[in-house]
Amino acid sequence: MKEEKAYKLLALQEGISNNEAKELIDAGLVSARGQKIVVARGMLSDTTTFKVMKIAKPTKIFEDENIIAVNKPPFVISEKVAEMFKFPLLNRLDKETSGVVLLYKNEEFQQKAIKEFANNKVDKTYLAIVRGIVVEDFSVELPITTVKMRSGAFSKIDLSRGKTAITHVSPLMVEGKKSFIKVVIETGRTHQIRCHLAHAGFGVIGDEKYAKNSSKRMYLHSYEISLLGYKFRAPLDRSFSEFGFEIPKEYTK
Repeated sequence: MKEEKAYKLLALQEGISNNEAKELIDAGLVSARGQKIVVARGMLSDTTTFKVMKIAKPTKIFEDENIIAVNKPPFVISEKVAEMFKFPLLNRLDKETSGVVLLYKNEEFQQKAIKEFANNKVDKTYLAIVRGIVVEDFSVELPITTVKMRSGAFSKIDLSRGKTAITHVSPLMVEGKKSFIKVVIETGRTHQIRCHLAHAGFGVIGDEKYAKNSSKRMYLHSYEISLLGYKFRAPLDRSFSEFGFEIPKEYTK
C-alpha cells in the first residue's frame, strides 16, 4: 500500500491545484473515514477517499453610503469578505464564526464607528449551541489576556493583568445535553465568548481551541449588531437545527 501527502491526494481527487487542496484542508473542510483532516502534509493511503464540505457564499444584508453589512458563513475569513465586496472591514469574526460582518465606505463614518466600539457603545448579540444544560441567565465578568501564537491568537482568564471582559448568557432551548443560547457581550475581547463559555463549563460545540471538541462547524453566530442608529441581523442557517433544536423563526429570517 502506497502513501502520499493528504493535499496531493485531495488535489488529484478533486482536479484542483495543490495549493487549493491545502487551503481546503486548512479551512477544516475535508474529512476521510469520518474524521476531519487537519494536517495537509500528513501521509495517507493512496486509496483514501475524501469528502469535501461545500461552503456558502457571503450574502449582503444592507448597503448605503456609509456601510455594508454582510452575513458571513463559517470557514470564510473576514478578509475574504472585504475582498469580495471591495471595501475595508469595520469588524472581524473568527473564520469559524458566522454572522454579521461590517464594511465601511468612508473614513468619516469609520472614525465615528471606531469610537463607538472603543467606548463599548455597540450592542452585540450572538447565538450559540453549547455542551451542557443552561437553564437560567448568568454572566461571566472575568478579565482576559490574549497572546499571539504560531497557531493564532489564544485568550485566557487573567485576574492580574487581563482586560475587562463581560459576557451575558440567556438560555433559549435545551435538547439532550446541549443548549441553544443567546449571548450578549459588553466588551469585545479576542475570543471572549469562546473563552468565557468554556471557563463556565459550557463550551461551544465545534470549538476545538477552547472547548476541545470537534464538529461539522463551530456553532457560534453573530446574530445582531447595533451602532450609530443602525441595526443589522444575520439569520441563522439550517446547520443550527442539526441537533434537534426547533429554532424559532425570528432567528432564521
